[in-house]
Amino acid sequence: MSLVVYLAAGALALSAAVLFRRPRTTAGKPSALRNPLTVSTCVAIALGAVVFLCSAPMTLAAVNDLTGIPNFGAPLTYGLLSAYSCSLLILLINWRGGPRERVRRLVLRSIAAYGPLIVAIVVLFALADARVERLTDLDTYYANTPYMREMIVLYLLGHSAVMVAMAVVCVRWGREVTGLLRTGLRLIFVGALVDVVGFQLAKYTAVVARWTGHDLDFLSTKVAPPMASLAALICSAGFVLPRLLPAAVGHWRGLRDYRKLDPLWLRVGFVSTAPKPPASWWQLPEERLHWREVAIHDALLALAPYFDDRVRERALSAALGDGRSAHEARVAAEAAMLAAAARRAAAREEPLRTPSTYRLHATEVSGAGGLVELAQALRAPLEVP
Repeated sequence: MSLVVYLAAGALALSAAVLFRRPRTTAGKPSALRNPLTVSTCVAIALGAVVFLCSAPMTLAAVNDLTGIPNFGAPLTYGLLSAYSCSLLILLINWRGGPRERVRRLVLRSIAAYGPLIVAIVVLFALADARVERLTDLDTYYANTPYMREMIVLYLLGHSAVMVAMAVVCVRWGREVTGLLRTGLRLIFVGALVDVVGFQLAKYTAVVARWTGHDLDFLSTKVAPPMASLAALICSAGFVLPRLLPAAVGHWRGLRDYRKLDPLWLRVGFVSTAPKPPASWWQLPEERLHWREVAIHDALLALAPYFDDRVRERALSAALGDGRSAHEARVAAEAAMLAAAARRAAAREEPLRTPSTYRLHATEVSGAGGLVELAQALRAPLEVP
């Protein structure tokens, strides 16, 4: 069981790391550390990972040995689970948004509710007699033990309240939104439902069975843990998907355009004087694309004195004669003029006495689209008579 729980913890930690790794210099957007939604999302997912890490039997045994207190891992795990539940509420509050004062008030109320709950869990454990170490069946083994019984019920009720509240909010909010946000809310609802039915109901049933003199421990030890892992992963996907997918699509397009600019960069890169960014393997594709755009525009500016209108006009006539559209012919002609200018610059020839004042299409439009068109035209050069 430890392996399954560790895998869930690793997946959650990776989700938090990926979400936190965002561009910090994007205009008009706060950095990750200043964005309450990003911070609350990362904290909630990271806490979920820590809960799974601490709940693994191997970790519980290590914690008990380290502290010298049998079952010390129980209040630690249950306290962290309550903190995780509180973080989910705070995340949902920040995600839903609204007036700043209202959001702040709701966040403080959540902390005020779950802070005492965590303290109560620790106090109840301290008052209980739990000398026999139980790594997998503590909830059912101590279901009838004074104070331990109350502690177990308390942490379950605290977690149940959050999951039910999340399910209700997701259903209501899902009726008001569309697109990725609705998809994310549906995933969260499914995750909450899996948690309530697969984890909490299994735990409640096993504990109540012990109260009535029956043995359904397998529900608590075999069914509940994997269901909790699955529920947490689905909920995390619901929170992360609406925020990461648009960025992932943007980075994919950035990587695609970056590679499509290779023919243009290989042709003109030697004259660019744009300062190179620090090399880093974790640099995002959009950041690389932005630097390459700047460097190429710098190179085009340096090659402008070599632009020959006669080359462009001959190429334009040839392209139109081949049946290309006006726009395609213009780009092909510009590519031919640019290729000739790059050859003269590479041969260290003198610039033209009367340089062209013509502006390339790629310099008239924003974004990488114009440069990509020019690069693709250079990939298949036009034969100029």
